[in-house]
Amino acid sequence: MGTREEASISSEIDEESDERGSMWDLDQRLDQNMDEEAGRLRNMYREKKFSAVLLLQLSFQSLGVVYGDLGTSPLYVFYNTFPRGIKDPEDIIGALSLIIYSLTLIPLLKYVFVVCKANDNGQGGTFALYSLLCRHAKVNTIPNQHRTDEELTTYSRSTFHEDSFAAQTKRWLEKGHSRKTALLILVLVGTCMVIGDGILTPAISVLSAAGGLRVNLPNINNGVVVVVAVVILVSLFSVQHYGTDKVGWLFAPIVFLWFVFIASIGVYNIWKHDPSVLKAFSPVYIFRYFKRGGQDRWTSLGGIMLSITGIEALFADLSHFPVSAVQIAFTVIVFPCLLLAYSGQAAYLRNYPHHVKDAFYQSIPKSVYWPMFIIATFAAIVASQATISATFSLIKQALAHGCFPRVKVVHTSRKFLGQIYVPDINWILMLLCIAVTAGFKNQNQIGNAYGTAVVIVMLVTTLLMMLIMILVWRCHWILVLLFTVLSLIVECTYFSAVLFKVNQGGWVPLVIAAAFLIIMYVWHYGTLKRYEFEMHSKVSMAWILGLGPSLGLVRVPGIGLVYTELASGVPHIFSHFITNLPAIHSVVVFVCVKNLPVYTVPQEERFLVKRIGPKNFHMFRCVARYGYRDLHKKDDDFEKRLFESLFLFIRLESMMEGCSDSDDYSLCGSQQQQQTKDSLVNGNESRNLSTFDTFDSTDSVIAPAGANVTKRTSHTVTGSSQMSGGVDEHEFINRCRDAGVVHIMGNTVVRARREARFYKRLAIDYVYAFLRKICRENSAIFNVPQESLLNVGQIFYV
Repeated sequence: MGTREEASISSEIDEESDERGSMWDLDQRLDQNMDEEAGRLRNMYREKKFSAVLLLQLSFQSLGVVYGDLGTSPLYVFYNTFPRGIKDPEDIIGALSLIIYSLTLIPLLKYVFVVCKANDNGQGGTFALYSLLCRHAKVNTIPNQHRTDEELTTYSRSTFHEDSFAAQTKRWLEKGHSRKTALLILVLVGTCMVIGDGILTPAISVLSAAGGLRVNLPNINNGVVVVVAVVILVSLFSVQHYGTDKVGWLFAPIVFLWFVFIASIGVYNIWKHDPSVLKAFSPVYIFRYFKRGGQDRWTSLGGIMLSITGIEALFADLSHFPVSAVQIAFTVIVFPCLLLAYSGQAAYLRNYPHHVKDAFYQSIPKSVYWPMFIIATFAAIVASQATISATFSLIKQALAHGCFPRVKVVHTSRKFLGQIYVPDINWILMLLCIAVTAGFKNQNQIGNAYGTAVVIVMLVTTLLMMLIMILVWRCHWILVLLFTVLSLIVECTYFSAVLFKVNQGGWVPLVIAAAFLIIMYVWHYGTLKRYEFEMHSKVSMAWILGLGPSLGLVRVPGIGLVYTELASGVPHIFSHFITNLPAIHSVVVFVCVKNLPVYTVPQEERFLVKRIGPKNFHMFRCVARYGYRDLHKKDDDFEKRLFESLFLFIRLESMMEGCSDSDDYSLCGSQQQQQTKDSLVNGNESRNLSTFDTFDSTDSVIAPAGANVTKRTSHTVTGSSQMSGGVDEHEFINRCRDAGVVHIMGNTVVRARREARFYKRLAIDYVYAFLRKICRENSAIFNVPQESLLNVGQIFYV
């Protein structure tokens, strides 16, 4: 579609909710806010208050999940900082000072105490930040939200003063479609770089740990080390389907022992070799380090930056622990232990600078070498697990935002909803990880690649945090500017250093990220165009009502569930279906399954049910809402819950009708009865009566004459019993359900127009078509039996 057509479609979507008329006014009156009830439910989802003992326990447990990657950096930092050897012993002090202040400025001050506060109800990662922004500004490229979605207890959102800096920023972001697209691409870049980390972290951590064999067994060549690393990696990825819940109880003790050992060895080395390294805590040695000049000192920043790798996994794996527990673990254990470990290695290298290649293992006393080697290997495995789990979480979030092809997601724990396993991604990560390990065979080149990925993620997070501070936290613009400038100065310095190493391995994450970015953006583009096609070609409700109760066809026993992406209007596949087939089921339910920018939708708020047209049409709409953390599980019987919500709606509707003194009442009168009945119905039942825009398409039929509305409404109240032979609607639908339920799904084929440009034809006709072919069908996601499935095909040209 051309730009003008896209703009007209977008305008049409935006203007739908602003249409004026008597039915629009009626809908506003019917759609009453439930502030009191929402307030009660919101208390269920606030962060819990933990006792001091429990908080310490959670802090200990967070070591294994959150800090494994960051904690194993001492294995390879000094070698990647000085890959050509140490020429001046004073350079060790300068490098140590840079490591100390890098750990202080970025992981401690920026991430642990600022970025972690920007979590979305405990969820971390770039898509969690994007979800927060989507709730506070209309920046979602697929405009499928409705005002009732904003009433969810998990949909935290605040309003702005019209003249505030936040409101101006919000209007600027919403003004152009290109700005929304640019924001989405920024999020996708950050996500793809974290996926690259999920490949590079296991490679460099396991290879560095296995490299310790060369210290005590010098006759072993590098090929044996690589084989050992590959065997460990294959074993690691092969057990992912068991989930971290099965072996997670081991993680925290292993990582805790690791920190205790590296801190103790650090203290020993400082005392034995050179206590003067502690002068590196003075930042003046950073100035002297660069003053001595030379490109090597600038490019060494790429190796020093590896000391802060793992912060992206820290943020993405945040979901299992309260922020306060993560902060305590870092400040009390992680930060001081890392400072002692790096200081100890620096003290050792002051006396033995030629041991820089294996600085970590060479600095270990001989008496504890093998126990330390075993712990280091297990710690490397735990660090790899942290980034793999973070990758799975990000893929799940991308799926919910329509930015990744549908893949199988397995829930591995009944205790922790965030622990998931994605089989297809797991094996892709394993193959790429083995290829990187066997291809480079060398920590230095993998370290160069790793540094490139990490610094780009940090830059993306800084830019997103700038918007979070403005729109969500409403910070003063001076504070926002201060945070952004200080972060960019540090991170752009590191970025300029890794640019020198792009040709030395730094190109690897760029290629991996580019491949995933193409896949994710093309999939999102195809999804967006399909949604716009649905919106543009939806059928007017006037056309449906004009067909009469039988819809102009034979109404056969049974229930037809018509799946659509629309939360209002009649989808094109339905008109396509009844145009080509002479019959339709006695009961028709339009099912819209949509994902919202929230971490979860409570079960009691998941389904919204609405009647479409008069009662004797037996047509309904059901909107099923999910958050990006929610899963469609087999034990979560979607069809069963859908019918429970439908029956509840019918029961409450009939109860409200029973409150009337006469069957002869108008729709406006029923609104007053609804208000009366809302006070008598409990919170969970009342919430299912939340309304959404389905009245707008019936304006032309109902709005012109009030008397006609009353007459037809009174007819539909009694018409249902006549149609079903004196049986109430609940039993009638039950009989239809017993007759059979058919799931009607659209199979829309997207093709590029002949006059489209070459790159668009390539993206749509080949890349998107290939992804559609290999991804899971919607029927598999909703566990629809094949014998109950009916696909309706249609072709859409863009």
